[in-house]
Amino acid sequence: MQLVTAIIKPFKLDEVRESLAEVGVTGVTVTEVKGFGRQKGHTELYRGAEYVVDLLPKIKLETAVVDEMVESVVEAIVKAAETGKIGDGKVFVQKLEEVIRIRTGETGAQAI
Repeated sequence: MQLVTAIIKPFKLDEVRESLAEVGVTGVTVTEVKGFGRQKGHTELYRGAEYVVDLLPKIKLETAVVDEMVESVVEAIVKAAETGKIGDGKVFVQKLEEVIRIRTGETGAQAI
């Protein structure tokens, strides 16, 4: 089992979610986050004053999948989230030791 975490641009959320559904992902956790990478933020004008926006809004998606699905899930995210411009985001894959469904007590792949 693996935990796939993706940081993407907010306007790409619907496309990524649809792409994940097509490859069989049944559950996703979505969090609104802020951060920066190579983009390093940008400057904006507000009422004549210039200020720096150095933490940009992003979306963090997390989904737990069985090992056999990892490659197709990562591919679906990358394909749907890509704009070709700086700040498209990143995908992280981590090993999961255990998954437990609280309601039923199921563990492992059955809990996903």
